[in-house]
Order: sequence, then C-alpha cells, then structure tokens
Amino acid sequence: MSAGAVLPRGALATPGRILRTARLMLLPPGPENLPDLIRLKADERVFGFMLHGTRTPERTREELEDDMAFWQVRGYGTWCVFETASGDFLGICGFMERPDGRGVALRFALWPECRGRGFAREAARAALAFGHRAGLARIIAVARETNLASRAVLADIGMRECDAFLHHGHRMLVFESVA
Repeated sequence: MSAGAVLPRGALATPGRILRTARLMLLPPGPENLPDLIRLKADERVFGFMLHGTRTPERTREELEDDMAFWQVRGYGTWCVFETASGDFLGICGFMERPDGRGVALRFALWPECRGRGFAREAARAALAFGHRAGLARIIAVARETNLASRAVLADIGMRECDAFLHHGHRMLVFESVA
C-alpha cells in the first residue's frame, strides 16, 4: 500500500484479490461491509437502475453471503470500492453471473456524490483487467439505454455494444469485452 493510503477499518487484506488504482482500493466484501452495503443497496438513486432494484437489509445480507461464497468458488467477484486517501466507502464494482444465462457481467454502483469524478470508470477498468487476467475470455455488461453515464463508462473502458433486449419495458444494451 502506498504511503498515506488508509485500509478501511476492519478490512482484511487478501493477497491477489485487492485491486489498487491511482485513487481507489477495491476489496472483496466481508461482514464488516454490511452497514455500508445496506445503505447503498437501499438507495433508489444508486440501485434503482440495477437488476432487481433496491434491496431490503435482509436481501443485502443474503447477497453479501453469496458474494463472499462466489469469491471462494470462482476466485473473482464483487469488490467494495474505497477512496484510498480517505478510506471512504464509495460503492461496489465487480462481477456477477447473469441469471438470464448471458454470462459473467461487470457491474458497478457508486454513490451519486461520486459521479463526474471518474471513480466508476477507474474501478470498472481495474475490475475488467482483473477479470481477463483471471481467465474470463468474455465479460459482458448490461445497461439501460437511458443510462447514459454507465454507457459512457463501458465504452470508455473498451467494451463494445453487441446486443439488446427488453426487460420490464426498458431497452437494455449488452456490452462485451473479449480477451
């Protein structure tokens, strides 16, 4: 860790799974992250665009358990994103297996206060590179057609639009990155 970097309180360092960028640290989630995740996933501004929408505290707890197990089985998953200098929790970024069979998908969800600062782009770029290094030949991402910010992030990190579908009346765009 660079001088001045702050490891979030309670975080356990897991070699090879921690990602560091110029301004961010991405850590696999643990029980210590549950309070932050409950707040993030209950916020309509953040999770309103995500598959299945906002979450209850109980659903968030279940998803955290699933995320931790996913890391154990797959060797990749979702990270909690922290600003390195302050240790502040900014959101999540990482991978999930799409329930519709489309494959492993990159996803990210950060606090609205992070928008316009390049944090989502920085985290998504690091996660995408990690995924390909971990052996994922094809990684997809799905964004609502109206979610211009997410579409811009996906295009900027080199993902290209490859498909589209309707989900609950919303046109969804599928992006892909092939190693």
